[in-house]
Amino acid sequence: MTKKIAVLGGDGIGPDIVAEAIKVLNCLRDDYGFQFETEEALAGGIAYDKEGHPLPESTIKVCKAADAILLGAVGGPQYDALPRELRPESGLLGLRGTFELFANLRPAILYSELASASSLKPELVAGLDVMIVRELTGGIYFEQPKGSGKNKDGLREGFNTMRYNEQEVERIARVAFEIAQKRNKKLCSVDKANVLDVSQLWRDVVIEVSKDFPDVELSHMYVDNAAMQLVARPKQFDVIVTGNMFGDILSDIAAMLTGSIGMLPSASLASTGKGMYEPVHGSAPDIAGKGIANPLATILSVSMMLRYTFNEGELADRIEKAVGKVLANGKRSADIARQGEATIGTKAMGDAVVEALRS
Repeated sequence: MTKKIAVLGGDGIGPDIVAEAIKVLNCLRDDYGFQFETEEALAGGIAYDKEGHPLPESTIKVCKAADAILLGAVGGPQYDALPRELRPESGLLGLRGTFELFANLRPAILYSELASASSLKPELVAGLDVMIVRELTGGIYFEQPKGSGKNKDGLREGFNTMRYNEQEVERIARVAFEIAQKRNKKLCSVDKANVLDVSQLWRDVVIEVSKDFPDVELSHMYVDNAAMQLVARPKQFDVIVTGNMFGDILSDIAAMLTGSIGMLPSASLASTGKGMYEPVHGSAPDIAGKGIANPLATILSVSMMLRYTFNEGELADRIEKAVGKVLANGKRSADIARQGEATIGTKAMGDAVVEALRS
């Protein structure tokens, strides 16, 4: 059965890195029989420029008809003065909300060849393999009321609401427990239950769900300690589950442990299995159009797409092994190269992955 993929190149380096991911998909079709079709649509700043909105109805229509969404990146400094609802990032939030992509999976894996690229000592991060499961459609980024204005004393103020209900916590907890079952059967739930009522509910519900997964060892950690422990002893973690804002922060910390945010993919899943797949990094407007962006995170996002939406685990493994082979052969983009190492550009890196897939 032919799989349908909505392709949203987005802004900055997005179109260039997505092109390399499509190159890998074409290889899987030609060499391994993976049948798919793509349809392109606009999202982010480019959608605002052409359609007047970062997530136009035409894009929503394309995404609704697709089994999965492949996104490059959105954003750019030229949009910072726009009203918040028209900024590129609002289009991203709109995609998450429209398709109920509540489970964000962000692996932090350190390839052995890149251990020296991490800001931490190699012995602390060598072999790192952490999966952060972040609740993505609730919490402080989405809940009402929120806004800004002047209070009764005439002082400017801004406010947001952090709220979760038990159903939202239960469904993300189950995703995390199921992933932990397939890995090393260890799950750390991160909250701030010592000061936040919403976090106490989070902890209570996670404990309740844990009764259905007796084979998984559950632990709890306050978010400030979790941030410290990710830097001090990152390999103590296997799977981490947490809320939207905490997950946003912790996953970026974990990303930098691997040496470059340009290496890390992500998946955002609905309960139906539909997912949006994108690299963790942003649109990098400073290098847009220069042909030097690292496409590996986007290519690895395709691997996650194959694994989590299309149940093509063998093909996902092939991509991950091909990326490992490319790195073992010394291929480096600028963001993962040590001083003095030769580097290759975006297209050459995509070609190297295709060559490794075919060898």
